[in-house]
Amino acid sequence: MTYFKPIDVASIGIFTALWIVLHTTLGPLGFRMLHLPILCDVSAYLTLILVAWLTNKFGTATLTGIIGSLAVFLLRGSPHIWGFAASAVIFDVILLAVKHRIKMDAGSTVCLTAATLAAAYVAGVIIGVVFTANQTVEWALTFWGGWHVVGGILTLVITLPIIGTLEKAGVKTIAKTG
Repeated sequence: MTYFKPIDVASIGIFTALWIVLHTTLGPLGFRMLHLPILCDVSAYLTLILVAWLTNKFGTATLTGIIGSLAVFLLRGSPHIWGFAASAVIFDVILLAVKHRIKMDAGSTVCLTAATLAAAYVAGVIIGVVFTANQTVEWALTFWGGWHVVGGILTLVITLPIIGTLEKAGVKTIAKTG
């Protein structure tokens, strides 16, 4: 018996493709318009939340983030994307607390919120410290990490209603049986 079933591999592929598209379009557009990383965070965590919700498996978010980051790096040459790859691992590990069962209940939502905001903050700090020239560690820990948290909050505001709608439509059941 294998850990990842074909539907899990397909889900990783689909959400990795979405990661790549969003990080090569929405993220840079938002950064050019606002000079802030918040849409880069939406590009990352929307895909991670949805793949974790659909598969309920540890590793799918990590693989989505790492494979997607590799592709974005090869396409755009943006080294900051590795901060998001690292944060995907953190996101995945924190979701172990609810066994990757993302539901529209208080416990799951609190864990998902903690995973998203912690991962976004870590991504911001890594990007700020390692990949942003002429900035201090304090700047990365406060300003840049803080703006990534704002991006994480925006992601939750966007993604939680999507999950609620998908749950009501029975999409998860269809994906598992179809």
